[in-house]
Amino acid sequence: MALSVFLILILAIFLGFFIQTVVGFAGALVALPILLISMSLQDAIAYLALFYLYSSIILVSKEWKNIDKSVIFKLILATIIGVAIGIWVLQFGKPLVLKKMLGFFILLYVIYTTFLIKNEGVKNPKLGFVFGLFGGFFSGLFSTGGPLYVMVVKNAVVDMKVFRATMIGVLALITITRVPILFVQNILTVNHVYDSLLVIPVFLLATFLGKKLYSKLNEKAMKNMVLSLLFISGIVLLIKS
Repeated sequence: MALSVFLILILAIFLGFFIQTVVGFAGALVALPILLISMSLQDAIAYLALFYLYSSIILVSKEWKNIDKSVIFKLILATIIGVAIGIWVLQFGKPLVLKKMLGFFILLYVIYTTFLIKNEGVKNPKLGFVFGLFGGFFSGLFSTGGPLYVMVVKNAVVDMKVFRATMIGVLALITITRVPILFVQNILTVNHVYDSLLVIPVFLLATFLGKKLYSKLNEKAMKNMVLSLLFISGIVLLIKS
């Protein structure tokens, strides 16, 4: 791997998983546009899948007792189907179209979060399956299905501690589904694993600093900072040829 590409990988993983640790999701929304500066969409998704795997191993072991397992169980089928479809599109889709699609998705998420989001989650169980399906699809395609799962989990979980832990469990479910399929499709390779091991110290530092900030978090300021960063990323992806 070229030094410039390696440095981009370090920057993306640090920023993405710092944000992921602080707010509980949106790490891929931050990291993926940075990764796409120097690598293909498939390579970027492969690296993100690995670091979500590492993150899940660490966080699930710590939060297991707080995870609402019934919510995870209800999302299994929708997630498997959605992830499989998303990876299939990733493998055979046109890279430029997919990048612009990602930019559009990020901007929609920013608009939704800024102007339309409410405290209620998804009340209808059938809609919960649909949101889980599309969450799995975007997780397989862009590793960005977290916001859709938030809407489902928010309906089922009231306590914020349990909500955060259950979201960690949902991301672990996505990762367990996604990594084997990526390997089978040859999108994720042994070389990706080797490269990721070199970046683990940066990943661990991002997680450590994220936990430190979380304990002192001004939630509104952090939300505005994340949304601003996402807005810029979405614009760049839409206009970049």
